[in-house]
Parts: sequence; C-alpha cells; structure tokens
Amino acid sequence: MFRTLRRDVQVVFERDPAAKNLLEVLLCYPGLHAICMHRIAHTFYRWRCFTLARLISHLSRFLTGIEIHPGARIGEGFFIDHGLGVVIGETAEIGKNVTIYQGVTLGGTGKEKGKRHPTIRDNVVISAGAKILGSFEVGENSKIGAGSVVLKPVPPNCTVVGVPGKIVRRDGQRVDTIDLRHDELPDPVAEALSAMQARIIELEAKLARLEERQVGGDKNLGGL
Repeated sequence: MFRTLRRDVQVVFERDPAAKNLLEVLLCYPGLHAICMHRIAHTFYRWRCFTLARLISHLSRFLTGIEIHPGARIGEGFFIDHGLGVVIGETAEIGKNVTIYQGVTLGGTGKEKGKRHPTIRDNVVISAGAKILGSFEVGENSKIGAGSVVLKPVPPNCTVVGVPGKIVRRDGQRVDTIDLRHDELPDPVAEALSAMQARIIELEAKLARLEERQVGGDKNLGGL
C-alpha cells in the first residue's frame, strides 16, 4: 500500500510543474486524495462490503468533486489533474501511467449488466471534458482531445478528436514517454477550411489567366 502511495505522489511531481513540495501535494491535490480514498474503497468492494465501499466513494466525491465508483480498477501511476467533475464508472479499467484532466467521464451507454464501461490501456492521456462511453478499449499511448466524445474502440498510438470522436493521427510508433501536450492536437475542421481556401486561391488564379487570354484574343481580333 505504501509503495503504491509513494508512486501516486511521485507522478504528481512528474506531470504537474505547479507542484512545489511534498506537503503541498499531500494537502492540496484533490486528485491524489480521490485516488487514495478509491484504493481504500476498492479494497472493501473486493471484500464485498459494498455499502461501506460506496460510502467512502460518496465521501470522496463530496470532498474532492471527483466520483470514482469503488468497483473501478485503477493501475499504478494514475494522475488526475485538477479533477473537478471527473466520473469513472463501476466496470472501468485503467492501466498504468494514465493521465486525465477535469470533466472527463468514463461512462456506460445503457442499463446492461456486466462490463459496460471503457478499458483504458497504459500511457493514455484524456484531455479536459472528454467523454468515453461504452465497453471498449482505448489502446496504449493514445491521446483523446478536449471535449471529444468517443463511442468506438481506439487502436494504440492514436489521437482522437471531435464529436463523435475520430482518429486523426495514427503513426504506428510506440511512445516511450508520456506526452502531456494535449494542447497540440490537430484540428480537422481548420485543416479542411485551409484546404478549401487554398483551392479557391488556385481556381481564382486560373480564372484570372483565362480572362487575360480572352482579353488578349479579343485585342488580336480587333487588330484584324
């Protein structure tokens, strides 16, 4: 337990440049508090003390603004930055070294029993406000853009943006370190508008050349 707690504290310093010292992290990081309380609640959940587990989870939500169902399985190195409004469902599974930001939901899509929440593999970054809904996997080293709504499986090493979420980058190369630059995601709408603008400029140039030729031809006919 203490080794896991040490790792949970360590990842705060690794991924948040605002963290100044150990006392600040222990006292002022609701994401860390939520994770610690979840690990306690999850232990009682595995012991089938469901009411006590839910009570601890409920208290954690009240104190931190982060709701993690005690049945969710979370690996080492999990980091919640800011965290307000984060919701993680009962059958969600989160791998190692995953980072999520405020407003993220790992939810289900119905009242079906059994596995109904997503599985997040290692080294995934989920940006602010993203919603991942359903029982499917998000592959390792992938990034989910801010505000995206993901409803289908995501292969490893992908970047997903939009509503509904679309894969806009898949390089097939494994990422050795966790990339937290979730502000540098491609914008497919802006790229499409830029392509249209470039095409319009090209067509206008062609039209101008045709008009010049037409004017030149009219002059030659006038000279005759």
